[in-house]
Amino acid sequence: MADRAQPVSLGLRLLSGGAGAALLAFVLMPLIAVIAGAEGWPRLGPQDWAALRFTLSQAALSAGISVALGIPVARALARRRFPGRGLLVTLLGAPFLLPVIVAVNGLLAIFGRGGLVNDLLAAFGQDRVSVYGFGGVVLAHVFFNLPLSVRLLLQGWAAIPAERFRLAASLGFAPADVARHLEWPMLRALVPGLFATIFLICLTSFAVALTLGGGPRATTVELTIYQAFRFDFDLGRAAALGLVQLVLCAATALLAARLAVPSAFGAGLDRPVERWDSSGRLIRGTDAGLLGAASLFLLAPLAAVVAGGLPHLFDLPAPVWGAAVRSVQVAAVSTVLALGLALPIALAVSGRGGARWLEIAGMLPLATSALVAGTGFFLLLRGLAGPAALALPVTIGLNAMMALPFVLRAVIPSARDLQADYGRLADSLGMGGLARLRIVTLPRLRRPLGFAAGLTAALSMGDLGVIALFADEDHATLPMQLYRLMGAYRTEDAAGAALLLLLLSLGIFWLFDKGGRGDA
Repeated sequence: MADRAQPVSLGLRLLSGGAGAALLAFVLMPLIAVIAGAEGWPRLGPQDWAALRFTLSQAALSAGISVALGIPVARALARRRFPGRGLLVTLLGAPFLLPVIVAVNGLLAIFGRGGLVNDLLAAFGQDRVSVYGFGGVVLAHVFFNLPLSVRLLLQGWAAIPAERFRLAASLGFAPADVARHLEWPMLRALVPGLFATIFLICLTSFAVALTLGGGPRATTVELTIYQAFRFDFDLGRAAALGLVQLVLCAATALLAARLAVPSAFGAGLDRPVERWDSSGRLIRGTDAGLLGAASLFLLAPLAAVVAGGLPHLFDLPAPVWGAAVRSVQVAAVSTVLALGLALPIALAVSGRGGARWLEIAGMLPLATSALVAGTGFFLLLRGLAGPAALALPVTIGLNAMMALPFVLRAVIPSARDLQADYGRLADSLGMGGLARLRIVTLPRLRRPLGFAAGLTAALSMGDLGVIALFADEDHATLPMQLYRLMGAYRTEDAAGAALLLLLLSLGIFWLFDKGGRGDA
């Protein structure tokens, strides 16, 4: 009977192959367009190599700290149940969902030269410290990526069946035994891909380095590309740097794919998880301390944004509200497109003889310079329509593609577990097509798909990339309006718009995530 599933497998291969081809076209076509528009192919100079060294060092350190801190925080959340836990999980994800320029303002309010931390140091007679340079870039990247690390690791803990913890308790496992036999296999499966994802985010950093870099000695590759476009319009140098960045990111994605190992816990009965191994007073105190410290670090800058924008939220001009509606529409369509691409790729990667090249291709959008992609698509499409008419469609497509690596990182581990636990049974029953999707696949992937949809929508809400190249006043999104208000020194309106953007991003994330989260 299992043979009857083969035509479905062929259809899935066609769907996933088409999605993979679209990804490769998205990555390569803009780069080719920029190279074609360049005059010659320059060599990279000492300044470019210095930017590359700085980029690699800060990305590796930022990713390592984010994952290392995310493991104990996610572990504490996974084994604690308390009133307001769901709200705390949502709020801890807020920094990753914030537009960078808004979040940096919050960080400066806490860690900046005149911020709360330096005021406390001065009150105790200590010298003020600078948040600019290498340390500031790493601090900001940890602030942005620690929430992503915690949420994806929390999905991993939620995927361990409750029956495994029951068995561990019946065998008298100590906390160290649970960590060795249950938690370590899950981490071994998740951490390589998670590290690679955060490393790629930091590798392609632009706004953080622009605001906190502190000069030529703290310049990333993406910022160097911006300077080549903005000040020199040197397409050749920008294309060369973009190609170097692409190769580095592709190598990282390949290494992560080879290191990942399935956890192979097997299926469970979806019972509530009880953690008998974490009832000790010392463990409870440690978990409370970890959650308190993480909450203070991540939520204090968020509170600064809220405090600055709340008095001006309801006095915003009409164009801001129109841009907010436009942003919600863009986010909704981008989310549907991203999930439509991600689901066949995840199922194809997780199947028997899974296409690993699709998993690698799914990480490549993180390797793509947003500036190179935006300029490349402008060069490709400028003869078809005016920039304003292309603004929203191109933004939707780019948002979906840029969010795809995060969607795949959330869905692929669960899809692998689904195939290992139920794939043979579904094949033996001859279950395929829409029936298998409805009865087996979507219910088992509901939790990671809900999280991925919320993440995609929130990232699309806060995107300020290609829209800045294409949009006019009638096509501006909320981040673009916020950028214009800040540029016009309308600080009160900008603070209110920043708070509105924060509320919409968190709200749309919560809406999708709650629909699939269950007890995650």
